[in-house]
Amino acid sequence: MRSADEPRAWWEEIADRLRPERVGGLRQVRLWSVLGVGVLTVVAVLAWFTPVLSVRTVDIDGLSAVGDAEVHERLRIPSGRSMLRIDTDAMARRVADIPKVSSVRVQREFPSTVRVSVVERTPVLYFESPQGAHLVDAQSTEFAIEAAPIGVPQLITGNPGSADPVTRAAVAVVAVLPPALNIQVGEVVARSISDISLKLQDGRTVLWGGADDAERKAQVVLPLLTREGTVFDVSSPHLVTVK
Repeated sequence: MRSADEPRAWWEEIADRLRPERVGGLRQVRLWSVLGVGVLTVVAVLAWFTPVLSVRTVDIDGLSAVGDAEVHERLRIPSGRSMLRIDTDAMARRVADIPKVSSVRVQREFPSTVRVSVVERTPVLYFESPQGAHLVDAQSTEFAIEAAPIGVPQLITGNPGSADPVTRAAVAVVAVLPPALNIQVGEVVARSISDISLKLQDGRTVLWGGADDAERKAQVVLPLLTREGTVFDVSSPHLVTVK
């Protein structure tokens, strides 16, 4: 059962809400809200459709073998295009299609710069063909036919190529070689995935075997090379031999 004071309290609450100062305050809040939305809309339109935030600078880093002009061509940034409207993922995919590019990242740096960070492929082996020297990177990817850089070993195998298991095994072996040994290697001879040998530039040979037990082989090979001999067998790293 309602008390006699309940209707009176209800009417007083309504009257309080309708007081001029309260109504005016609500109107001001609504007005500022509308103005704020309008300003944001104008800013968004200007940023999206006008040159206010257009791309003015393209910074590219990481290039050595790839030309700057080729990367710019792949980016395809229209003149006057707003920073908000460029598709950085699509640009990165186009640049990554350059054979000598391993990976690429494209970023916006407001107000007007696009930064492109490129990682180029680095040859770890090469093999010869009638077309020339095929460069192979650490992912076993053939990415160029051109003269091999000094210090990159030649791969000798039956059917060299990115899809060849023996080629991939040879790349895996080179990847784990100690740097002090890697710089001495002139040829990598791969007869099978488990029969890989390294011909050093001074005429000595290291019988490496397969890519298994790589850590142990890397530990024993350099001390073994201090001994007299021409053939150093670490294919079984727990029982090494010198001939």
